[in-house]
Amino acid sequence: MKQVAVAIIHGMGNQKEDYAEKMAAKLQQMFCDKAQPFVDQTDTPLIIESVYWAKVFESGEDDLYKRLVLEENLHYKWLRRFIIHYLADAIAYQPVETTNHNYHLVHKKMGEALEGLAQKAGSDAPLCLISHSLGTVIASNYFYDLQMNKNNIRLSLNDKSPLEKGDSLALFYSMGTTLPFWSLRYDKFDRPIHIPSPKIEEFFPGLKGEWINFYDRHDLLGYPLKKISPEYERAVSEDREINAGGMLVNWNPLSHTGYLNDKDVLIPIVDGLFRVWKHINNI
Repeated sequence: MKQVAVAIIHGMGNQKEDYAEKMAAKLQQMFCDKAQPFVDQTDTPLIIESVYWAKVFESGEDDLYKRLVLEENLHYKWLRRFIIHYLADAIAYQPVETTNHNYHLVHKKMGEALEGLAQKAGSDAPLCLISHSLGTVIASNYFYDLQMNKNNIRLSLNDKSPLEKGDSLALFYSMGTTLPFWSLRYDKFDRPIHIPSPKIEEFFPGLKGEWINFYDRHDLLGYPLKKISPEYERAVSEDREINAGGMLVNWNPLSHTGYLNDKDVLIPIVDGLFRVWKHINNI
């Protein structure tokens, strides 16, 4: 049976390399439970890769914290460390006029993950993006460049698979996104990425994509997307309000950390993945 490729992109902060393991395991289990009549224990309908881009900034942020906070013995060290790892990620990701700036170094991590997915799931496997916080900005920028601004890509696409070129992009699930902040950089923020890819019909005729954006009204960094512009109103299938995280965080700003393993996020994602998987396998 054909497989569905899933890329999970983390957000701001001092992330660990295994940040997506729990979410990936839950997605696999929930999907297999839902697909039980059609799969057995040896099947792997989903191929999941995490995009770990935090390493690009980690050493610089740690060094900054050491020189400015520890050596100067500034107060509120734990809070300053948190702020450095959150705000510095967003600032450092911005494009600058140099040859190998961080924008492209982060996108290189995206490309490596997509290459792995193409090798494991198939060169034209339908692709699902799951992104958190700044990860949504990264995913949006990466696929914007693939769809509408190829001159900004620092690699040759000639030998890349349809999945790696974004041609098989089918689903997008964003969580706690800071993307609306980026709209302030432009006089018009009117060119959202296409979900599904305009080329999806070449591979899976009739496949319907979706972009669901999850947000929690307690989350100070997560916002709806449809009201950014009329174009985003059309591009985003749904802004879905949830109460993210467990009882310790779902009532306060720490809910920003609660999306990845929340059942109100996982269930709709599994539903979308199952629908796509049934379509490509003619079930």
